Amino acid sequence: MRSPYSNQEVIILENVSKRYFLYPHRVMELKKAVLHLPTFVKATRARQAFWALRDVSLTVRRGESVGIIGPNGAGKSTLLRIVSGLAPLTKGRLTVRGRVSPLLELGAGFHPQMNGRDNAIINAVLLGLSRKEAQEKLPEIAEFSELGEFIDQPMRTYSSGMYVRLGFAVAVHVRPEILLVDEVLAVGDAEFQRKCFDHIEKLRRDKVTIVLVSHDLENVKHFCDRAILINHGVVAADGKPQEVVDEYLSSPSGFAVAPANRADS
Repeated sequence: MRSPYSNQEVIILENVSKRYFLYPHRVMELKKAVLHLPTFVKATRARQAFWALRDVSLTVRRGESVGIIGPNGAGKSTLLRIVSGLAPLTKGRLTVRGRVSPLLELGAGFHPQMNGRDNAIINAVLLGLSRKEAQEKLPEIAEFSELGEFIDQPMRTYSSGMYVRLGFAVAVHVRPEILLVDEVLAVGDAEFQRKCFDHIEKLRRDKVTIVLVSHDLENVKHFCDRAILINHGVVAADGKPQEVVDEYLSSPSGFAVAPANRADS
C-alpha cells in the first residue's frame, strides 16, 4: 500500500502524545523509602498523569521554516525533544527523514571539564560527522563562535552566552538537513543573535528544514514560512505566521482549549 505522505515531508507526527507523571508528595530519599515502604508505595500509586502533548498530528516539508509558538508550559519544547529523539513519545508515531541538528538545551552535550575545542569535535561527531570531518570543520566553528582563546579553556569557565555561541556554531556547521532551535538564542547578546539569524537565512536559502520555538513573535513572522500554535499540549492553529500570531495575540489569557492534562493513565 502506498504511503499517504510525500517524500518531501521530512517530519511526520501522527497522533503523538507525551505523558509525564506528577507526584503529590516530595519523593523520599532511598533510606526513608526503605524504612517507610508502605508509605512510599502508597505515594507512588497516587501519581497523577500529566499530558504534555495530546494527539498531535502535523507534518513539516523539506526546506520549510516552521515557527512553534504558544504560552509557557504549552508543550513546545516537549515537541522538539520528541522530534530530536531526546524524549520518547508515549503514544503515536514519529517519522524523521534526514540528519537532525538540535539546539535545544543550554549546555546539553557539553562536558564542563573539557575545553571548548574538544567539546566541539565530540558534539560534531555525535551529530553525524566523522572525526576527520569534525576536525576540518573546527576552524569554522571556532571563528563563528568568536570565543577566541576561550576555545581552549574548560567550559565550566564559560558564561551562558558563550555556551550558546559554541552550541549554535556546532549545530549549524555539521551540514544539518533538519535544524531544531529552542529559545536558547535569547541568551546571546543582540549582535550574536543577528549573526545567528543571518546564518539561519542562509540555511533557508540552502533548503535546510528549520523548526524554531520562540516567544519572539516578530522573528517568527520574519523568518518562518509557517507557524504552529501549541496550547495545553494540542495544536490550536496552523498556518501563515501573521495569521497564527494574530490569533494567538487576540486570544484571552490562557488561550482556552479542551484540556490535555488529565489524571487518566
